[in-house]
Amino acid sequence: MIPRTQPDALALVAFDWDGTLIDSIARIVRCLHLAIDEIGAEPRNDAQLRDIIGLGVRQATEELYPGADEAFMRDLTRAYREHYLERDSTPTPLYPDAEPTLRTLAERGFLLAVATGKSRRGLDEALEVSGLAGYFDATVTADEHPSKPHPGMLSHLLERLGVDRRDAVMVGDSAYDLLMARSLRVLGVGITQGAHDVHRLRRAGAAALIDALAELPPLLEPKRRTT
Repeated sequence: MIPRTQPDALALVAFDWDGTLIDSIARIVRCLHLAIDEIGAEPRNDAQLRDIIGLGVRQATEELYPGADEAFMRDLTRAYREHYLERDSTPTPLYPDAEPTLRTLAERGFLLAVATGKSRRGLDEALEVSGLAGYFDATVTADEHPSKPHPGMLSHLLERLGVDRRDAVMVGDSAYDLLMARSLRVLGVGITQGAHDVHRLRRAGAAALIDALAELPPLLEPKRRTT
């Protein structure tokens, strides 16, 4: 872990992964198209596929194909994960300010975490490739707790790290991130570089909007309880 200069600070910043820390939207959309085509399902357009980014794969399938049976969901999930994790080479770079932002927050004493719709395998591989694993005090995925916008992942992080919801912030690029935060009365910060547009993020209850991660540290300094 990155050494903290304020070890008594107890404020958590939880991040979504795809579209928030890493520029992976294009790869997700491409791999969904490839998976849909592979299993012979009815096509979906780019806007429909972007709309479900942030959900776990099973929940995304239910949104894209209401009433789909278990075999269909299993096949699409398998095909998507094979394309994303093994076959596709669409670049998924870190946003340029991701690592500097995490370092700044860690040095200021914030606890850092990830709550993502990715699988555990997918997140672990992404953490290793990106070199960001050491920044995070805890991570949680959609195959360990219910998918966003259910509050389970964020609730788990609060309990595991011993943080009051008033001392936590959730940062994400999708409405699902912000709805999850709102259900627990956690401050939600929407970032506009990813899956959902500004209007969607506002409707989901964003308490603040940023265009890039570098804008986050000034927004959280100082971070104090408000209620």
